[in-house]
Amino acid sequence: MLLLLILFPLAVAGLALLLPWHQGRSWLLPVSGGLHLLLSIYCVTNSGVVLNSWIGLDALSRLVLIVVSLLYFGCAIYAVGYLDLRRDRGNKGIVPCLLVFLAAMTLAISARHFGLLWVAVEATTIASAPLIYYNCNRLSIEATWKYLVLCSVGIALAMLGILFIAYAALVGGADPVSLHIDPLLADATSLSRPWLHAGFVFLLVGFGTKMGLAPLHTWKPDAYGEAPGMVGALLAGGLTSVAFLAILRVVQLMIAAGDGAMARQALLGMGLLSLLVAAIFMVRQPDIKRLLAYSSVEHMGILAIGVGIGGVATFGAMLHLVNNALTKGCLFLSAGNIQRAYDSKQLSRVHGAISTLPISGSLFLAGFLAITGSPPFGLFISEFTILRGIFGSGHMGIGLLILLLLAIVFIGMGATVLTATQGEPVALESQFKDNFLLVVSPIVFLLLVLMLGVYLPEPLQAALREAAALLEVQL
Repeated sequence: MLLLLILFPLAVAGLALLLPWHQGRSWLLPVSGGLHLLLSIYCVTNSGVVLNSWIGLDALSRLVLIVVSLLYFGCAIYAVGYLDLRRDRGNKGIVPCLLVFLAAMTLAISARHFGLLWVAVEATTIASAPLIYYNCNRLSIEATWKYLVLCSVGIALAMLGILFIAYAALVGGADPVSLHIDPLLADATSLSRPWLHAGFVFLLVGFGTKMGLAPLHTWKPDAYGEAPGMVGALLAGGLTSVAFLAILRVVQLMIAAGDGAMARQALLGMGLLSLLVAAIFMVRQPDIKRLLAYSSVEHMGILAIGVGIGGVATFGAMLHLVNNALTKGCLFLSAGNIQRAYDSKQLSRVHGAISTLPISGSLFLAGFLAITGSPPFGLFISEFTILRGIFGSGHMGIGLLILLLLAIVFIGMGATVLTATQGEPVALESQFKDNFLLVVSPIVFLLLVLMLGVYLPEPLQAALREAAALLEVQL
């Protein structure tokens, strides 16, 4: 069933290439996305860790799989309405690429072998590059090349990291040398420490580039700014979660080898740097989609800080992964609607969005409150849990620094969002209006984030505890 979950989006992608009907090709996305979500739920509720195999699910991958599948399904519904407005660009390229992108992310999530994980993450780069270039203009091709070059360098460094881990196993006397994750975890104490440390550093830098941790984030503002809103949502909420999972795999290995302190310190350092960089560039940011890109850098930093601190903060990081993906879905989809109506994403032209687009403008404003951790939204709970872990572990200075940076982010992001959404409406040349297919997904995403702020279902709590436990237990 898990193999079917990976292969059937590829089969549907082939069908999309053959199907001559534009609207029918678009509807393949929500149909396949809905089936993928149903299959994901089945696999999550019926599968555990598959030892000594190439693919399988554990608590971490089950959590990320559901998040990515749910986000993709919402973006697929949005895509039908969006692609209907973009008939001039066609959809014969973007639909298959979206489906291949889904298959690649699913493979990366379920990979139980570092080599297969590397191949899957590289496949996400190849599949998503045409999605960033969809608008086919000067800025989009520049963003695509920057994305390809930087992520390719990152993935090359990750390959070196995997080779170092293999050599750590060889020097440690493993026979045979295996890159399967489960045997490596079982024999982690026998790995050569210097080569393991080198492998961790290269994998953190490599997969950290895909995740967008500072200072490896420089592709994000261009790619998120020029890609369609639904693609930005999938990159910010889906691909970053997959890359974070890839980093957590090597963190598991470091913890199992008894070197968890080094891994946590590295994550904490990169997380704080990411938060600092985001806070600086979000102040007086005139581009609403680049603003969301730096917000993504910020929240990747928060995830890294949560795992870097450990304890209850790790539970908060797992919850934050869910909240961030859903909120980014709301923000990017509503921002895409605003950009379509104003034919711009610059504050010089975008203002009074709530009056012009009542639903999308209101969603963008509410999404801002959610993503900055305002109550009663779910990110308030996850950020509060991470901060509780920070202060509870005695890191007072780090906690105060994070609070200061979060305040700067709130003020900087608020200035841009309020300018875009408030004020007098302007006369627009575009006849674009909100419609059901373009607003239903961001509404549902926002409602889910609101629900997670007031009520955390017991099955989700159990899933979060199990995922966090994998990063805490000394194997």
